[in-house]
Amino acid sequence: MTTITTLPTASAPVRAELGPFTAESTFIARSFRHSVRDIDAMLMAVLLPTMLMLMFTFIFGNAIDPSGGYVDYVVPGIILLCAGFGASSTAISVSRDMTTGIIDRFRTMPLRSGAVTTGHVVASLARNLVATGVVIAVALLVGFRPSATPLEWLAVFGLVALYILAITYLFAAIGLAASSPEAASGYGFILLFLPYLSSAFVPVETMPGWLQWIAENQPITPVIETIRGLLMGTPIGDSAWWAIGWCVGIVVVSVVWGGWLFRRRAGRR
Repeated sequence: MTTITTLPTASAPVRAELGPFTAESTFIARSFRHSVRDIDAMLMAVLLPTMLMLMFTFIFGNAIDPSGGYVDYVVPGIILLCAGFGASSTAISVSRDMTTGIIDRFRTMPLRSGAVTTGHVVASLARNLVATGVVIAVALLVGFRPSATPLEWLAVFGLVALYILAITYLFAAIGLAASSPEAASGYGFILLFLPYLSSAFVPVETMPGWLQWIAENQPITPVIETIRGLLMGTPIGDSAWWAIGWCVGIVVVSVVWGGWLFRRRAGRR
């Protein structure tokens, strides 16, 4: 009688499952480390809007508003300009990740497509809120005198955070769509012109008729008017609802677009 001996078969290695937010927290920590090391980007995000505020206040301010109160009008626009400058670096960082081969190393891991961009967005949000605080402090030193209550200040920072979140997700999607970091920088630079086509620096009614329609129907103007109303007590009207709607809409579109682009470029399904 022949005895058949069954040899034990080697079991396939079991890949450890990641926790619900393990990937996101890892990429957030990675982006924070990069932000801390990139001092130049942080300085530029603060210095450029501050220089623009000083230029508009002391060089153009008397011509626009001889009463000397132009700083109170221009600060809300400078706050959003600061957010735009800070968020624009996200497009370059995301594009660099997609073109330097680091994403290829992540393809073998069970990562969600949004984890990489989430890390960049959260780090940018924190970095830009700090930069916004610095710009407001400088504005107070040069004569900015808001009349907002503590609750209104809280609403301002909430709206600014929502705007930063929206524009950062948009810049992240642009970084995924661009073919190189240089192209991402160029595409992102176009968005930085939007505040100039709004009520950030001059009232909309002083613009040519055809430009007024553009200024009144783009996302920056209602955000600025809401911030200006909260800080200075000017009428807000329905600007707050339009501001929130624009920001939420941009976030949704950018997240969906960015997720599709990441899966497409990283070869994931």
